[in-house]
Amino acid sequence: MTLRPTFALLLAFTLTCAHAQSADDLGAGGGRKASSLPLKPDAVQADAAQLSARFLTRFHYDAKPLDDAMSERIYKAYFDQLDGEKVFFTQADMAKFEPLKTKLDDAIWNKDLSAPFSVFNLYVQRAVERMSYARELLKKGFDFDKDESYDYNRKKADWPKDQAELDDLWRKRTKNDWLRLKLAGKNDDEIRKTLDKRYAGYIERVRQLDGEDAFQTFMNAYAETTDPHTDYLGPRMAENFDISMKLSLEGIGAVLQARDEYTQIREVVPAGPAAKSGKIHVGDRIVAIGQGTDGPMTDVIGWRLDDVVNKIRGKKDTTVRLEILPADVGLDGKHEVVTLVRKKVSIEEQAAKKKVIEIKDGDVSRKIGVIDLPTFYSDFGARREGDKNFKSATRDVAKLLGELKADGVQGVVVDLRNNGGGSLAEANELTGLFIDTGPVVQVRDARGQVEAQGDDEQGMAWSGPLAVLVNRGSASASEIFAAAIQDHGRGLIVGEPTFGKGTVQNLVDLDRFAQGDGEKPQLGELKMTIAEFFRINGGSTQLKGVTPDIQFPKNGDEKDFGESTYDNALPWTQIAPADYKPVADLKAYLPQLQEKHDARVAKSPAWKLMLDELAQYRKMRDMTSISLNFAKREAERKQQDALQASFRARHKAIDGTDGSLASDESGLDDGLNPNERSLKSELKQEKEAKKARDPQLQETAHILFDAIGLIKADPKLAAEVLPYGGKFSTTAAVTPPAEPAPHPAAAH
Repeated sequence: MTLRPTFALLLAFTLTCAHAQSADDLGAGGGRKASSLPLKPDAVQADAAQLSARFLTRFHYDAKPLDDAMSERIYKAYFDQLDGEKVFFTQADMAKFEPLKTKLDDAIWNKDLSAPFSVFNLYVQRAVERMSYARELLKKGFDFDKDESYDYNRKKADWPKDQAELDDLWRKRTKNDWLRLKLAGKNDDEIRKTLDKRYAGYIERVRQLDGEDAFQTFMNAYAETTDPHTDYLGPRMAENFDISMKLSLEGIGAVLQARDEYTQIREVVPAGPAAKSGKIHVGDRIVAIGQGTDGPMTDVIGWRLDDVVNKIRGKKDTTVRLEILPADVGLDGKHEVVTLVRKKVSIEEQAAKKKVIEIKDGDVSRKIGVIDLPTFYSDFGARREGDKNFKSATRDVAKLLGELKADGVQGVVVDLRNNGGGSLAEANELTGLFIDTGPVVQVRDARGQVEAQGDDEQGMAWSGPLAVLVNRGSASASEIFAAAIQDHGRGLIVGEPTFGKGTVQNLVDLDRFAQGDGEKPQLGELKMTIAEFFRINGGSTQLKGVTPDIQFPKNGDEKDFGESTYDNALPWTQIAPADYKPVADLKAYLPQLQEKHDARVAKSPAWKLMLDELAQYRKMRDMTSISLNFAKREAERKQQDALQASFRARHKAIDGTDGSLASDESGLDDGLNPNERSLKSELKQEKEAKKARDPQLQETAHILFDAIGLIKADPKLAAEVLPYGGKFSTTAAVTPPAEPAPHPAAAH
């Protein structure tokens, strides 16, 4: 994997809207090209902060007082969010802010947020100054014969002591950006033009930060100080979270992306209004938006992505008009106006999917079904209202299992890699598809009361051989499911140890508690930790996660990613086990499966390639500095070129793809940021990545293949490792009840 020490400019949290893709009706806010500085807090935000504090200090699972000690923790978290790499503020700035360390609690209780806003305003000022300084450096160019290096990992660094040290840091950052493009073959004029446009774009975007961004950042610093998974969700983020849980929205059915000054169509959702019109295409640029059939058109060039999205979003069956600059014309091409009627659109990209892998070993072939579940989603609102077609991970998986049965699969793999969680109720009900009856998870609330939740409906949607594939990104609800399958002895857990998140969050709509007459303000929501979940064996996934029965190589990210990396994570504890009895004992054939796995991967070219790429990734990731000498970097690039070429050749021999993980066709760093490349090449690369062989999934399917072979060859073994002594229930799985869970609790 090619090293990419990029400009980690600007707070990623506040600029997500400017750089990331978004579904067409995610986001909120009124359109604007620039915010008026200084930003000032309003009364609604002050109320939201104080109300949040009341909840967090009284009802949080591990409630802590909002006092001077908490203020100091908020202070640190706030500056970590704003300037975690210590590239904007100096030691002199920090000395001026020192008195705020014990004043942020007072700011919240007294509803006076002027202090945290003053910090944010200086952040905006410093960010613009630094980008402007970088643009000035471009006019002079750089000496690449000098032997110096750039230390780009600054998380543990001190703030620059003065302006001179800050300038030198930015000289090296800008020089590195130039050198990356130079190594990619760009000439000086091209480099200067590319970087000047990049930095000017950063300046424009940072100037568009508004009071909601400032408040969101500060409140997240407070919320996440209580525990890593408590968050404040402003009106924009609250709606985004709701959409991510229910996997549907009301809009035109397009995925948008900010590129230069334009909002560009990145994807057209099948069966949505945009797709059905036949007039919206990938690459089209939106230049203006009008409401209704004859409302005025509003120019949106240069707008924030979330503001454009807000203009496009609207109630079902209402009309929106888009003025489009088609993808296949230049900037001075003819514009077209497209009229669309908004509809409810499903976000199928995050929904459960299936496929069948055919594994052949010698003369034996077996079909293994795979269910890929990216998240434990549930449309709580539609479910509560009695909608028979409410979106649910469990319902979708049950349907897919029926289809896999019809396909004749002999085993099923549930792929939960990078599934960060979702609905606690869905994790419980999904487990019920694979067990007859019994407990799934134990939940302990802030009062210490423990409740066992489980499956009371008899019958299984799938009663045959089962494997669950996990990695470090499998968290929360994924860990509930995997742990329950493991404790029941219902299936094999394969992959890497999981994230280690053992807490449950609930959404608190602050508007419900707002005081006063008339229309309530939008105060946002708290995603607040209210409980801790435990395995039915009494242990916890907190910090430790779920340890697979058969482990795959770790990628090394566990040092920087996972519950154990948080300073304020809750400790691991355990409680009494629930009343349950494992339905099988997989230890009866684990040694044989492990032996077969070890022997197979030792001879597998795909597995060896994966290990070599992982080793290279770890090596590059562990680097913290890089040379700014052209000759040295060129020599390093040639070594990388040779290594990447060998990787591509090996990929080609294995699966017919080049397997490139870098951004350009050569597999080497092209020096560009994602939104600076052509959309066409981006989409092509993503398509190629999807076609590439997945050695971990293939090996998991093969492990299940082995398990089926052992079962078929030994009836006694089958009685031990299959559920209920191998006597499968033939009862169809019962569809989850239409009644809602008491609260939209999320193990998310």
